[in-house]
Amino acid sequence: MELGIAGFFAGLLISIVTAPVGVSGAVFLLPVQLSVLHVPNPAVTPTNLLYNVVAGPGALLRYVRQGGFDVTLTRLLIAGTLPGVILGALLRVFALPGPRVFRLVVAAVLLPLGLWLCTRALRPTRSSQPPRAALTPRAVIALGAAAGTIGGIYGIGGGSLLGPILAGRGIPMTTVAPAALAATFVTSLAGAATYGLLALTTTGSIAPHWTLGLLCGLGGLIGGYLGARLQPHLPEAALRFLLGALATALALLYLLQALT
Repeated sequence: MELGIAGFFAGLLISIVTAPVGVSGAVFLLPVQLSVLHVPNPAVTPTNLLYNVVAGPGALLRYVRQGGFDVTLTRLLIAGTLPGVILGALLRVFALPGPRVFRLVVAAVLLPLGLWLCTRALRPTRSSQPPRAALTPRAVIALGAAAGTIGGIYGIGGGSLLGPILAGRGIPMTTVAPAALAATFVTSLAGAATYGLLALTTTGSIAPHWTLGLLCGLGGLIGGYLGARLQPHLPEAALRFLLGALATALALLYLLQALT
């Protein structure tokens, strides 16, 4: 029960901070599950996906009420993340059971993205091009597929990767956040179902930790709604810097854990 309470408050606090920038919070919940709550591998991945499924509707409901959903961007992201998460789940179960490679890969991706985003927030550049000029539909789908695969492997949802890249391309955070969270929710739903099927046919700790995942998700549900409600009151530059700082901090944390 103590672990469940700790998980609830971890999900609540993390999602309040991450929901305004389109990140579900699972990427920061993962080290908490591994190091504090001691969820075994690879069960930590479907537990994280279960958190996303329960927590996601809170922020999404608020964004729907506020308006501003970019339906085209959301559909393109989901078109990539959906097959990606299924591939990632298969890779996780049959090829990548350990966390070390994951931490190094995520650190290598998020560190330059986070530093780039912080730099752009502090020293914005002027451009006459529309914000999405450099991202073709094919590029968006490919980005979603890569994020979905990583999300399927380690249960981080993909928003932590999609958010910095899309924001770094100049897309407003008011557009990035709901699209990334919607893709994360659909991806996590498909990923959790895939792991559930694999648990029926494969030995090992593959099924999610149901109680912990649900309690973490309940905290994330409340925190995500509150975080999404805060977003319109935060300046664009501050949101970009917050997303960059979160990505950089996570990259340094995973790099340190992997090396030590």
